[in-house]
Amino acid sequence: MTASNALPDPDTGIDRPPPVRFPFERHTWSEIAYLLSNLPFALIGFVYVVATVTTGVGLSVTVIGLPWLVAGLAGARLLGRAERARARALLGVRVDEPSPLGAHTRSRPDGVLGWVWAGLKDPVAWRTMLYAFIRLPWGVLTFTITLVGLFVLWPVLPFVTRGLTNADRSMVRGLLSPSDELERRISELESDRGVVVDTAAADLRRIERDLHDGAQARLVALAMGLGLAKEKLTEDPEAAADMVAEAHGEVKLALQELRELARGIHPAVLTDRGLDAALSAIASRCTVPVTVTVELTERPAEAIEGIAYFTVSELLQNVSKHSGARTAAVEVRRTEERLLIQVRDDGRGGARLDGGTGMSGLAERLGAVDGLFVLDSPVGGPTLITAELPWRRRGTA
Repeated sequence: MTASNALPDPDTGIDRPPPVRFPFERHTWSEIAYLLSNLPFALIGFVYVVATVTTGVGLSVTVIGLPWLVAGLAGARLLGRAERARARALLGVRVDEPSPLGAHTRSRPDGVLGWVWAGLKDPVAWRTMLYAFIRLPWGVLTFTITLVGLFVLWPVLPFVTRGLTNADRSMVRGLLSPSDELERRISELESDRGVVVDTAAADLRRIERDLHDGAQARLVALAMGLGLAKEKLTEDPEAAADMVAEAHGEVKLALQELRELARGIHPAVLTDRGLDAALSAIASRCTVPVTVTVELTERPAEAIEGIAYFTVSELLQNVSKHSGARTAAVEVRRTEERLLIQVRDDGRGGARLDGGTGMSGLAERLGAVDGLFVLDSPVGGPTLITAELPWRRRGTA
């Protein structure tokens, strides 16, 4: 049986096993298999815990005592992973994997002492050790009842196994799941960190490409042109003057490209005057008339302000290229501790996160900073995109 056989409870969202039916169905046989395997798994876990703790305590007077105990705790994490896999395969219990050792601290364990200290404080390993220790009597009980039930309690065995495995489900969720919401949040943030790194790397590659193919190539040509003009200055002043005039035009184009590149990194108008002026400048370049409304009594942190600017910039580019709209509107305001951004247009609609217009990338970027991205774009329009960012005061990290 796989986790797909478990039915999520509509009220709590916790996986519930299918109802018991006669004759025995696959989920019942899976529960029987789980109960019969409880004894060997419980025996292995109990022996491991007792051996690890007694040996670690016994060697605590030596330099290898604590490292031995920490290594045993690290091994307990592997036991917990195996138990979660068994519960997932046979009981349909979906339990998130805990975060790696040290993820609940600001930095990874550094050096031997840091590794020992982090291992001794590891709540995941200690809860797994407790789980393995108390499972032996339960494993003996469930193995015995199930084995006897196969020959004696056949008519009621499905109901007996359901009651026993429900207790197992509770123990797995209570002792082998991540410590709390913080553990799950850490796991999400680790995934989001990868998105941020990938996005930053892509932006750096874009800037490098733009410099190499644009301003840099133009400046190289400009240097060559001025060199030729210098050589002709005494021999053919008129030709040299023409070359200088041409170089002057190249300088203007190079400056324009550099300004556009700098605006793509962080526009000066955003730094100097804030979102209202910066978004109005974006709207003025859109091919569709855009109404901009910014209701902010103070400016958010620089990073949040920059993300908001580039989010609106990309959305308005999509309006210009794909929407077929006649009008569009941008609204920005603060709601409690969130910065709310709404971009709407009266175009043809039908936009999707996987539609190749960069929507999925925007959703990932906002999610990486604990933001939200909601797309409402029925076919025929209108399209409403809502983005939320955490509000941070200016001058804070």
